[in-house]
Amino acid sequence: GGFDKHRFVENSLIGAYVACGDVGAARKVFDEMVVKDVISWTSIVVAYSKSGDMGCAEEVFAQCPVKDMVAWTAMLTGYAQNSMPAKALEVFDRMATIGMGIDEVSLTGAISACAQLGAVRRAAWVQEIAERNGFGQNVIVGSGLVDMYAKCGLIDEARSVFDGMQEKNVYTYSSMIVGLASHGRAKEAIALFKDMVRRADVVPNHVTFIGLLTACSHAGMVRDGHFYFAQMKDKYGILPSADHYTCMVDLLGRAGLVDEALDLVRSMIVEPHGGVWGALLGACRIHGNTDVAKVAAEHLFKLEPEGIGNYVLLSNTLASAGKWDEVSKVRKLMRTRGLKKDPAVSSFEGRDGLVHQFFAGDNSHPKTNEIKKALLELAAKLKHAGYVPILTSIVYDVSDGEKERLLMGHSEKLALSFGLLTLGSRCTIRIVKNLRICDDCHLFMRLASRIEQAEIIVRDNMRFHHFKDGECSCGGFW
Repeated sequence: GGFDKHRFVENSLIGAYVACGDVGAARKVFDEMVVKDVISWTSIVVAYSKSGDMGCAEEVFAQCPVKDMVAWTAMLTGYAQNSMPAKALEVFDRMATIGMGIDEVSLTGAISACAQLGAVRRAAWVQEIAERNGFGQNVIVGSGLVDMYAKCGLIDEARSVFDGMQEKNVYTYSSMIVGLASHGRAKEAIALFKDMVRRADVVPNHVTFIGLLTACSHAGMVRDGHFYFAQMKDKYGILPSADHYTCMVDLLGRAGLVDEALDLVRSMIVEPHGGVWGALLGACRIHGNTDVAKVAAEHLFKLEPEGIGNYVLLSNTLASAGKWDEVSKVRKLMRTRGLKKDPAVSSFEGRDGLVHQFFAGDNSHPKTNEIKKALLELAAKLKHAGYVPILTSIVYDVSDGEKERLLMGHSEKLALSFGLLTLGSRCTIRIVKNLRICDDCHLFMRLASRIEQAEIIVRDNMRFHHFKDGECSCGGFW
């Protein structure tokens, strides 16, 4: 039809191929264009970002002759969506430095990056920019800020933003409910839900109920969980998804009702995904149920054959039960499939906003010797106060002495030691960990908060733990 060289048509074609996930075809149209505009360049950046290829996205962005706000935002959101939050914030910082305008999309990307990092000082900086640019009462930005502060461990600040918002929608309420749930404030989450449903203009959605059921799970409120799970369908017409079933399996499993959780999975009206079986396997790890663990793992190995965490969970469950022959079989299967365990890593944000990372058994930090010396001194003080290492947290068939040595190398302990070295006692230390905190580290943090008179906030891959005066907000239930 003669329109193959029409720029609007070409850009639309690129957009269509991007929407269909065909990056190669989008790039072919782009390369054949005689005249490219900023929309063409940005569309290819988006194409690579959506496919997870940020390397190619960077190359295209660098070659783009004219970069407007949309192009910069495409890079920012690309980094945020591909779990590269530090890079996303670098782009946002650069946008602010060169005076590039921002909109709610770029702000949402920066907010998401801060939430992923758990970086408190960066979070306050992003909120300041949002307010300075007139987005202080924007409901989308405000909902994002609520989520951001909750994920940074600042649940009270999240509530302050929430209370200060003149307009609230279902996403605002859901973000606050999910945030309260992750911090173990189940009663507040339920109270907020009741306040929400009293309003005529806000109706709960599936995310709201995920937050509500998570709150019940983290507090062991089995009866309430059953009530809201039923109410979701009967009163609000929301059919339970696999994610809602995951919350219920997690709730029952954490409460020790592993067989009931398995019965629920078998009665599901939708096909159970990896999250459902993963929650069941996690419950088996907590309660030492090797029989159900094998059932859950069998399904997970089919659904997620590359999911290393599933193999590790089963191996650890069997190891805790002393079934070393079966442990060897699982580890051999991991080697056969070329799977490697994700290293445990904990991060700590210093006074200057610099984020320090610590890996298990890490010796790479410039202050490694000081950190380990301070950690041993702290452990000695805790032992004097009654601390006895929980050796079962190490699932290797090694001597007790070697187990204790390995426990002292856990990443969150190294982060804690560095935090106390740099901030001192009577301070607030925030740690973000990529895996679930082990029983020994949980006890260590709890006692350290009392001995050092510090508030220690740990965000693991399950929830937040607020340690203060020798107690934890989870009440020992996590």
